[in-house]
Amino acid sequence: MSNHFLHVSGIAAEKLDAATALDFVADPGFGGATLFIGRVRDRNHGRDVLGVSYDIHRPLALVRFAQIAVEIEREVGGQLKLYIAHAHGRLAVGDIAVVIAAGTPHRDEAFRACRQAIESVKHSAPIWKQEHYANGDSAWGEGCSLCD
Repeated sequence: MSNHFLHVSGIAAEKLDAATALDFVADPGFGGATLFIGRVRDRNHGRDVLGVSYDIHRPLALVRFAQIAVEIEREVGGQLKLYIAHAHGRLAVGDIAVVIAAGTPHRDEAFRACRQAIESVKHSAPIWKQEHYANGDSAWGEGCSLCD
C-alpha cells in the first residue's frame, strides 16, 4: 500500500476532525465511505468518568497503523483509502479519542475495512488509557494492547 492511501500522522494533542478523515478517503471511483468516531464517555464499568489520558508509543503505533492498513488492503481486495488518527494526552468527556475512515469502491468493503481498523487499533496498537474518575481516583485500563 502506498503511503498516500493511508493517513497515520494524527497522533497528537490537537483535536481530531472527522471531516478531515472523510475528505482524505474521498475518491471519484469510490462509492463507499465509512467513519468511526470514538469519544470519551462519562461512565465506564459503573464509574463516573471525568476524562481520560492516552499514552502512545508513537513510533510503534505508526508502524502498527501501517501494518493494519496493509492487512485490510489485502482483505478488501486492494482499492482502499484508510485514515487512522488517535488522540494523545488528556481528553475530557465528549472529546474525540479516535477517528477511523475507510473509502472503497463499494459499501461492504468500506464497512469491513473501518470495523477491522478500529478493532485492530484497539487490540494491537501500543496505546494505553488512564481514566480519571469523579471521586478523584484514576486507573490505567487493562486493555488488550500488545496481548495475544
